[in-house]
Amino acid sequence: MQRIPGFGEFPAEYASDLIDLSVGGDGLFRVGVDGVRRIVTPLDRKEEFVCYDDKTLCYIKSAMGYPAMYPLEEARFEGPAEAVLMDLDGTSVHSEHFWMWIIERTTAKLLGNPKFELEGVDEPHVSGHSVSEHLQYCIDKYCPDKKVEDARRIYFEVTHHEMAEITAGRGRPNAFTPSPGLKEFLLELKGRGIKIGLVTSGLFEKAWPEILSAFRTLEMGDPLEFYDAIISAGHAIRKGQAGTLGELTPKPHPWLYAETARVGLGLGKDRRARVIGMEDSSAGVVSIRLAGFAAIGVAGGNIVKGGVRPLLNYDVTDLAEALPVITGEAFT
Repeated sequence: MQRIPGFGEFPAEYASDLIDLSVGGDGLFRVGVDGVRRIVTPLDRKEEFVCYDDKTLCYIKSAMGYPAMYPLEEARFEGPAEAVLMDLDGTSVHSEHFWMWIIERTTAKLLGNPKFELEGVDEPHVSGHSVSEHLQYCIDKYCPDKKVEDARRIYFEVTHHEMAEITAGRGRPNAFTPSPGLKEFLLELKGRGIKIGLVTSGLFEKAWPEILSAFRTLEMGDPLEFYDAIISAGHAIRKGQAGTLGELTPKPHPWLYAETARVGLGLGKDRRARVIGMEDSSAGVVSIRLAGFAAIGVAGGNIVKGGVRPLLNYDVTDLAEALPVITGEAFT
């Protein structure tokens, strides 16, 4: 096992997920200066962790020009859980490939090339973060002469068209598929009196159809009645419509998970050890941990490619495998 302040202990084989840097935070920090012992970044290089003898700070870079810094506290979990905070895309509903396809179609329209396809190495950069972050990445790599504002306009045009097609029974098949065992998992938590918060970096207009689609498929009724809290990144900012800070403070920032627990579920800092988050994306894992909660990594997303396994408290292959951890039975 290896140990880094803030990270806690993690398996030695996960150490290769972290890349050592000599300078971090856009030049604000240097190893060996002012108590900085080490600076590491995960494989996707979305964050930089500035490590001291007794603490670690997380510097979140921003393609939109607004970086931020947060303390990374070691997270502990004491089962059984009072609340489970669940990601939407990938963890609850399989839809990441659909939304990456939307990003791909948007970039194709920007380039005027209908045959354009994203590369495999693009995946960690076009999933798990905000729409604007995804689009800015594609602009920087494929069409640097374009503006993110133009990309956003095209993105929402494509999205509205595809969502209307899906609602009408046409469109891309299997765009939104409930994760295997989702119904049984949710009902088991509900039956045990465990609160459930749904958390997504997606804007409401794209997230809500996913939730509705999954609940209709599973015949589970109204998701607003089922979940104890649902927090999204809010609404897109367009003429005549109010927006939120969601486009600049999504995952990996801590606020969506922090708001779900503190405001949505009424659980204060003193209850953090009884709350656990579930994610399949690298950005989501960082978000959970920065919000102060233990993280369960669910296989199938970009956690491994993103290089954030050292931040996981638990690693599972599916929802069913997470149940003994959540209920505390894994520790008895």
